[in-house]
Amino acid sequence: MRGKIVLAGLILSLSGVAVKAQQVKVRAPSANDLDCSGIVTSEAVPRDTFLITGEGSNYKITFWQGDIVYINKGSKQGVKVDDQFSAIRAVTPDPTEIEWSKWQFSILKRLGTLWEDEGRMRVIVVQPDVSIAKIERTCNYLQRGDIVMPYAERSAPPLKADDHFDRFAPPSGKPAAMVIAGKDFQVTFGANDTMYVNLGSAQGVKVGDYFRVFRYQGTEHETAYQTRRFAFDADGSVAFYGRKYGFGSVPLRYKWDNVPREIVGEGLVVRTAPNSSTVLVTFTLREFYAGDYVELE
Repeated sequence: MRGKIVLAGLILSLSGVAVKAQQVKVRAPSANDLDCSGIVTSEAVPRDTFLITGEGSNYKITFWQGDIVYINKGSKQGVKVDDQFSAIRAVTPDPTEIEWSKWQFSILKRLGTLWEDEGRMRVIVVQPDVSIAKIERTCNYLQRGDIVMPYAERSAPPLKADDHFDRFAPPSGKPAAMVIAGKDFQVTFGANDTMYVNLGSAQGVKVGDYFRVFRYQGTEHETAYQTRRFAFDADGSVAFYGRKYGFGSVPLRYKWDNVPREIVGEGLVVRTAPNSSTVLVTFTLREFYAGDYVELE
């Protein structure tokens, strides 16, 4: 009987270890996270290979997974059956022409062109100067004129366990930058979103590095309306808000650089360009925005 009790205790103990291991299990970014991440780069992108059109083009202007499309290169240019290609597209600045934060468009312009990943296709028939391909994955729709490049599989660095996140970490002392924009010019970010920051390989950033996302209290970079000094005394008037309405204020002149910063999340670098990185958001305490800051961990 005693032996059974010991054995049962051992099994329960091992089960507890297994449950704990599951809770901190580290996974890797999915193929979709990597193939659909996009990048901002100043490097030249060859534009001589492109998508001509596809089947059903008399009534279709976009093409999706499973559709058949035509590429302007064939056997004379070295294309073979089963070759894989990616479709990418240069994205013009946000069509609303409204910056979410100060300097957003000017920084983005200095970084280069934002290239959006549209999908991956496999060649099924090769003709002398044209290839027929089947779309195997779409991040977005493909369209006539999309730039086509040989598909390159991207490495998938492992993710850290969430319990490693330190919301009160001191400054790392490593290079810092800003969240500039996201896919489709997204300006609010949460877990599994993709964002672009203005630090890249020229500054020592590598695939697999982590960025910590943080903000300072009382900054006023965002386009959204903010009452001046709301973080400290509502509108700067101790008498009006602090005393009349009881919302509180402080007697000294505190501002963004003499109060603790607020750490809101972190993300994994999945692609780099000379002066920018594509970052997959892996953990957040709350939403954050274009214009928030990042630093290498």
